Amino acid sequence: MDKMKVTYEAMLALAAEMVLDEAVLKFRTDRLYQAIDHALASGDKDTFQRLTDELRMLHA
Repeated sequence: MDKMKVTYEAMLALAAEMVLDEAVLKFRTDRLYQAIDHALASGDKDTFQRLTDELRMLHA
C-alpha cells in the first residue's frame, strides 16, 4: 500500500508541475505579445526583432 501512495504522490507532483509549466509559458507568451504590440506601435524595430526572436525560441 505504501508503494502505491508514493507512486500516486509522484504522479500528482508531476501533474502539478506540468500545470505550473503551462501557466508560466502562457504568462510569458502573453507578456511577449504585449511588448511586441508596444514595439510595433512605437516603431521600435530593434525591440520588435528581439522580442519576436525570444517568442520563437520560447515556442521552439
